[in-house]
Amino acid sequence: MRKRFYGDLDATALFIFSMPPKKGKSSKGRKLTKAQKAKQLQEEEERRLREEEEAKLQAEKEEQERLERERKEKELERLELKDQERRDDELNELRHLLEENHTAVTNWKTDAVEKAKWEKYMHCDGTPDAAVQQEINTYISLWRDDPEVDITLVLKQCNLALQLIEELEGLLRDVTDPLEGQKYQEGLIQLQELIHSKHLLTTEEILKKASANIDTETGNMQTVVKDDNLTLCLWANLKKNPRFKGLNFEEAALGFELPKQLAVSNIGVRILHTRYDHLSLLARMAHLSIHTPSHRSLAGAEEVPADIDVPEQEETDREGEVKEDNEVQQQRADELEVQSIQGFDGRKSAASEQSRINSAQPAEGQGSLIQTQMEALGAEGDLASPLVQLTMMDNGECVQVVDLLQYTPLGGVFYYDVFHLPPQAHQVKGWEIRQLLDKGLQVFPYPVEKSNLDDSEALSCPPVGVSVTLPDSVVFLETPQVARWDAALKHWRMDGITDVSYEEAEAKISFKMDSFQAFVLMQETYANFPFQSWELRPLSQDSALFTVNGALIDLRITIQSNQCMLQSDQEKGLSHLIGKWMSGPALQRAMLNTGINIFVNEYTEKYISTCGKDPLTEHAAYEQMALFASACAFSWSKWNAKCGAEHLVMQVCEHHGPDPVPRGSWSLYLLGAQRSQKLGITKNSEAFSPDHYPESEFHSTFIHMLQDNMSTDGIIKTRESNYLFVDTVQSLLCATRPLMYS
Repeated sequence: MRKRFYGDLDATALFIFSMPPKKGKSSKGRKLTKAQKAKQLQEEEERRLREEEEAKLQAEKEEQERLERERKEKELERLELKDQERRDDELNELRHLLEENHTAVTNWKTDAVEKAKWEKYMHCDGTPDAAVQQEINTYISLWRDDPEVDITLVLKQCNLALQLIEELEGLLRDVTDPLEGQKYQEGLIQLQELIHSKHLLTTEEILKKASANIDTETGNMQTVVKDDNLTLCLWANLKKNPRFKGLNFEEAALGFELPKQLAVSNIGVRILHTRYDHLSLLARMAHLSIHTPSHRSLAGAEEVPADIDVPEQEETDREGEVKEDNEVQQQRADELEVQSIQGFDGRKSAASEQSRINSAQPAEGQGSLIQTQMEALGAEGDLASPLVQLTMMDNGECVQVVDLLQYTPLGGVFYYDVFHLPPQAHQVKGWEIRQLLDKGLQVFPYPVEKSNLDDSEALSCPPVGVSVTLPDSVVFLETPQVARWDAALKHWRMDGITDVSYEEAEAKISFKMDSFQAFVLMQETYANFPFQSWELRPLSQDSALFTVNGALIDLRITIQSNQCMLQSDQEKGLSHLIGKWMSGPALQRAMLNTGINIFVNEYTEKYISTCGKDPLTEHAAYEQMALFASACAFSWSKWNAKCGAEHLVMQVCEHHGPDPVPRGSWSLYLLGAQRSQKLGITKNSEAFSPDHYPESEFHSTFIHMLQDNMSTDGIIKTRESNYLFVDTVQSLLCATRPLMYS
């Protein structure tokens, strides 16, 4: 028993010793010493003091924050009250500056028009006055009856007609009376039609004499005729060699390929390259429907479809726009009245100018397919279609119609035709015998209508080829697209073009088509959007440099008074523009025709993503930037995309002289409908903050905000700015809208 007991006791003891001691149990059994108690009390006191100190600091921090908040609120109230007190004076001063410049520019333009009319009257060279319909009609009638077919003389006559067309385009840009606009447009189309018919007559005359101008090497006739406005390449198939594949006109950088069926036919091939485009306007007119643009964006670009074709509707739309914007103005307060001083008038006049420019683009059709204005306006269509609109025809054919808003034809039109070779003259006993035809030059049908062919014959009509070296007067920022002219439906289309080959090094493009048709090379209109950055800085009094770093090419425009000059590191395709002074509108048209587009219109937002800014606030900014462009530099800011639709952010600093703006000179400014202010953040800040710069004030206008940090000499420079310089800068800013499209 004893042994078992001790054994059990040992087991129990082992069990007890192996268990962990219960938490706190040992401390209950022990009494704390005085030193331990003192230490514990000290720790508790320190903890209490620490907590009280933290609470006190937190309370002090909250109190400081409250006081700082109240201080800021009081400061804001003080600044706003001060701004409100001088608000009327600042708005009146800005209104006076804008009205003074606007009046001076209007008077100058009126005097310039009168002076041009007088100089033309005194010139007395027998050239008809494009503004007088009777003179244009007489000129057209006399030229139509003129039997002259010599190519040299006819081309001179065509060049005169092209000058009249250009004058009619200018009249269309400025016309306000719809009836007058219709007369100008009808005269323009008749001249284009007549030019086309004269080209056919001279082509027929050259082909009639093909046998007298045979090339000894090929046995055929080939010739090239060039002038400033066109290049005519003609080939007559006299030998009918079945091994003939094609011909390159090296002098014109054009070539063609023929299938065997045509190589043995009695034909003449013509490639006529006109450096002007008489078909795209015809496409716009023929497919112009009742289309009401929103006109939400600021106007100023030159590439706007032919809204002038429906001037009554256009004016109604713009009146409605003004009415709607006026309602917004009443809700926003006085500052929007200032924005509207030139805002509405400038937008309206600039947008009208754009639409007139485009509507005045020449339009040459083929024979009877050219419609009059009223016939064209009766056609259905929509200009605001996608890039390539798929249209299903009655016969089930899917047509890829090109959207002329998103794609722009460049380098003119290439007319690719095949004709029956006219009867050649025969020499008999010293006499020249020639068969005369009453029908004139006849188109050779190729391919023959499929309904008249069986399957095997249809396969014997392969496509015809053509090769083109890109014109040296245009810039293709991307691989050019090819579109062919549908003469029946009057639009450009991209289907039916195969085997496209582009040799970038040689700037040469080759392709094939099912038939002989006019074609153009196209580029995306907004390929250079959005802008990566921009800067407007003064060079001297009434001189500034506007730099745009686009998506694909960087450009610089020097502004001197009312003249502009383009500069670029890329000279290919721009040699005829770089370094030449011209007016702002002329430079815009020239750049668009060259393929360099930095200009916008009311349709641009459909194709390019934007910052989505309020147009009135934006336009007011451009007006005031132009007023101070002689003494202040303005630049792009990344915070402009972060500040919301109702505000604008840009970098500004006072700057004098032609040197670049030194780093660290820029300050950020926030512009809104109610006020402008200098920002406390920098371009390197981690996040956007609308807080104003310490010790700065608020102003109701941008120019008065800038004056707070400008020297006396700088302010004097701005007040001495020439009205033509201010107008040119403002027009260029409104045309490009860098605050919206960067």
